[in-house]
Amino acid sequence: MIHHAYIALGSNLASRWGTPADTVRRAIEELRALGAVEGISSLYITEPMGNMDQPAFVNAAVSLLTQLTAPQLMQNLLDLERAFGRDRLTTTPKGPRNLDLDLLFFDDLVLDSHELNLPHPEIAARRFVLQPMAELAPTLVHPILKVTIDELLEVLPDAGPNRISAVNRI
Repeated sequence: MIHHAYIALGSNLASRWGTPADTVRRAIEELRALGAVEGISSLYITEPMGNMDQPAFVNAAVSLLTQLTAPQLMQNLLDLERAFGRDRLTTTPKGPRNLDLDLLFFDDLVLDSHELNLPHPEIAARRFVLQPMAELAPTLVHPILKVTIDELLEVLPDAGPNRISAVNRI
């Protein structure tokens, strides 16, 4: 069975592949081993959220068609992060990282488990996720909130790290 997944990518530290933008581009290429990359957003330079004492991020989103289940895909994303030098067990949550991969949506699956929450629980509060997602799937309906990506983006307050000027296409 073919599943439709959306993945957010982010980086704010250099890696062996170069700058954060180079790292995100390389990670997108690596995602091709997990399925067919159907769409790639622009890259965005974004201010950090939470821990503000760190470099700006490069963020993007990818639409992926895959035969993997949601848990299998998430495990592969974690493995890919580790291959790029990030271990979620030893890095500071919301701190600097050379690669961050978040599974945002998987078909219209709603899942709340210790290992995986779908859709990603923080989507509606993150312009750096919604902006690239709006390029790929503006009419995608959030399966819990029952509104589209465009609608989520439209109601997001233009303040702090979510202000419009904090997320800029490269």
